[in-house]
Amino acid sequence: MPVLLGVLWPLEKLNTTLLAIGRIAAVIALAIMVALILGQVFFRYVLNDAPNWTEEAARFGMLWMTGLMAPVAYRRGGFVSIDMLERALPRLMAALLSLVLLTITMWVLLILWERGLNNHIDTMSGRGRLPALRLPLDIFGGDTIRFRNWWMFASLWVGISLLILVNTELMLRQIVTLLGGADRLRPLPGTDAVGAE
Repeated sequence: MPVLLGVLWPLEKLNTTLLAIGRIAAVIALAIMVALILGQVFFRYVLNDAPNWTEEAARFGMLWMTGLMAPVAYRRGGFVSIDMLERALPRLMAALLSLVLLTITMWVLLILWERGLNNHIDTMSGRGRLPALRLPLDIFGGDTIRFRNWWMFASLWVGISLLILVNTELMLRQIVTLLGGADRLRPLPGTDAVGAE
């Protein structure tokens, strides 16, 4: 048990720090996305000519927001779950079921991590460039740089990587609970506000 807790506590701190940074970045991405969409609507209906790069930039922000917020929601228990069977089982069986489900989730996440890296980031489509979205460095005397596709695809791969870290933490917490150390676990930050009851 002390070994598990020795691994779990630094992982909790790492996840807390990474997810706090990711949450701030996701809020910024959401704000930029909303501003771009509102600007696009304004230019399209008022001036009858919307810039062609705003849609790509909004999609870019949406993907990064999703990739960074999914691990936060997962750690807080914010994903939809059907827990009727878990509630009906005795506590030990429910804990074992939860560990089995977390193990299956880890298996799926590892497959997604590999596919995200090898099928989206390090491929011909990942090496391509977005047609309209550019960094306007020509304003400062440089060259215009078109956004690469993998800059957008990396959002989901980063999200999967963070989900793997969170899932590892949840699995360790479940093992500690099964070994009778639930009273030694610290509550996860932000889980008190989650729930649809």
